[in-house]
Amino acid sequence: MNIQATPVSPEALHPALWRASQLGRATTRCVDTGYTALSNQLPGGGWPTGSLTELLTQQPGIGEMRLLAPALAKVAKRKIVMLEPPHPPQALALASLGLAPDQAIWMRAKSTADTLWAAEQVLRSGSCGALLMWQTHARPEYLRRLHLAAQAGETLCFVFRPVAAAQDASVAPLRLALRPAPGGLDIGFVKRRGPSTDQTLFLPMSIGFGFRPAPQRQRDTAQPAPARVAPQGLPELAQ
Repeated sequence: MNIQATPVSPEALHPALWRASQLGRATTRCVDTGYTALSNQLPGGGWPTGSLTELLTQQPGIGEMRLLAPALAKVAKRKIVMLEPPHPPQALALASLGLAPDQAIWMRAKSTADTLWAAEQVLRSGSCGALLMWQTHARPEYLRRLHLAAQAGETLCFVFRPVAAAQDASVAPLRLALRPAPGGLDIGFVKRRGPSTDQTLFLPMSIGFGFRPAPQRQRDTAQPAPARVAPQGLPELAQ
């Protein structure tokens, strides 16, 4: 008597398992990237919420904000927090990406410990739609704490690091390398729940104007004021 075993999919055994030839199933809610070609290459078809995502760039300003703009616009009912950006965000630049200036909060911290503390508070509070943080040096335990804090809610969490950090180990389930290319970005898949590949994805991008700000006084359109990192609780806006 021959008994044929019925194949069991890895996902049926545990949601964190997947076949090496296929994209893994998303374990959290995902937000569409706004770029079909990119979404098709990501587990769950978008940016994962409640998880740490690393974006590794050659230098700031190569198009990383345009890359995230469609997803940020989808979660902008809650505040978008920018922690330690390389340059103060400009209100008109945010508006050109489809984000109202009053939807964004940017913060500076005096030390790495304060930066980590502020990021954890934002993620655990669940009151913000997305956290964008820039870090040149990040130790593995630093990233592990961020990932654990992100899992406490459904906030988009992006950490920008130098592309050289691709050689470092990281707990982040999704790591992408971004390099400038004529008319867009070349995206390399350093780490994802799915098949590894050395091929890059060229993503054409153009500057759009999705939000037209109402006329404001000159001091309001120059740049938003930074936020202070409060000793307890969430960051407070600077006066």
